[in-house]
Amino acid sequence: MNKFILGLSLIMIPFFSYANATDDNEINIDQVGDTLVLYIDQIGYGNKMGLNNFASGSSAMPITGSSLTFNIDQIGNENLLYGELTADSSSYTLQWTGDSNVWDWMIGDSGSSDNSNYLVDITGDSNTMDLDQGSNLSAERLDFDLTVIGDSNVFDVDIDVDDAVWNMDITGGSNNINTMQKDGAEQEINLTLVGSSADVDINQMSGTCPQGVSTCNGIITLDIDSENATIQINQKDATNDS
Repeated sequence: MNKFILGLSLIMIPFFSYANATDDNEINIDQVGDTLVLYIDQIGYGNKMGLNNFASGSSAMPITGSSLTFNIDQIGNENLLYGELTADSSSYTLQWTGDSNVWDWMIGDSGSSDNSNYLVDITGDSNTMDLDQGSNLSAERLDFDLTVIGDSNVFDVDIDVDDAVWNMDITGGSNNINTMQKDGAEQEINLTLVGSSADVDINQMSGTCPQGVSTCNGIITLDIDSENATIQINQKDATNDS
């Protein structure tokens, strides 16, 4: 059984904006149930998915279930996607095309988030991504593919998952990547970066191996083509990031 509270009645139909506004379209979702398939296209300026209006502070989009499939496109500038999800065996196909967009998701803060699959494409400048996966409770097996074309984008990604593979393909200048992986038996980051003045911070801590696993492995593979890049890697057998 799926339950929805929708801020607009035009879900699954593209939204069009003809002026550079900051509060054009809004979708609010409160959903409980399994096997949800959600398609959303938002086209224009200042579109938002969340659980609050544009005048107040950010708030989560509570979605709970398993075997969820998301396909979300936000096309335009200054779009916002906020959410808190509790979801096992779920896949997320996300696309942003435009500048100054914000993606802030928390997956598994209040419930299990096993078997997550992300396919994310970002094209534009000055975009912000803040993703927390498995931040408090059980999380196993994450497959994350991120492709970025643009400049001055900022990515802050915290992954607390038993088995995680994150593939990044970044093209553009002055991009800032800050990521942490911890408490996993198999952790892998593959980064291909082309562009000047990159700032990359990678923390990878195996911490305590899951029950029944004697060896925890961390792998980082970098392919960097950048002038004036700054890269810091902290890789160790511990749970803290100091």
